[in-house]
Amino acid sequence: MTASKTLAIQTALAGDWDGAIKINEELLVENPNDIDTMNRLAFAWSSMGNIKKAKAVYQQVLDIDEHNPIATRNIKRLNGSDGKQFTSAAPLTFSNLFIEEPGKTKVVELINLADKKTLTMFRSGEKVELQTKRMKIFVMSQQKHFIGMLPDDLGKRLIKLIEAGNQYETFIKSSQENKVIIFIREVKRVSKFKNQPSFITLEKTKFTFKTIRDEDNDSSEHSDEEN
Repeated sequence: MTASKTLAIQTALAGDWDGAIKINEELLVENPNDIDTMNRLAFAWSSMGNIKKAKAVYQQVLDIDEHNPIATRNIKRLNGSDGKQFTSAAPLTFSNLFIEEPGKTKVVELINLADKKTLTMFRSGEKVELQTKRMKIFVMSQQKHFIGMLPDDLGKRLIKLIEAGNQYETFIKSSQENKVIIFIREVKRVSKFKNQPSFITLEKTKFTFKTIRDEDNDSSEHSDEEN
């Protein structure tokens, strides 16, 4: 893979759709029939909300490869399942969408997913919502379509934090027919939990356990010395 193609992918992952469009268009000047580049360009246009240009580029892909699965799937997504034109979410302008912060962000694979047809309509970077129902957290689109659920252990933890006043924003990181991964970011932490992270990593838990054992050993040593 060339440095320019790598940069095009990295720019898209960062949510810089203007930059992604520019780089992919430059790549197409060099190789007008590069299907991968055309699919990236179409995706960038759809992420900017320009459905007309996105569909035009996907159609160019199908003119070259009529069975191309990426172009075929996304043309259907943009048209919508009922034949009406898909309405894109607001353009993404943030450049640090998936930057992870220990204790404040979490990448999660959803369980109990919606049907495959529904899942193919979502794209990376699309904002979604967390909704509490029956002591579980459901992930919903902004149009109130069910996507999937958080695992029970994480759901129970977040319910307690949300009910206390913590706030979170959530985005689709990737969506396939049988797998959806989301990115959750803490945007507000109430004073009650000011020293309590929203998400605890395995490494942090191990360190805590080790610290407790060490403190126990230290206490035993001090007791022996005192005796």
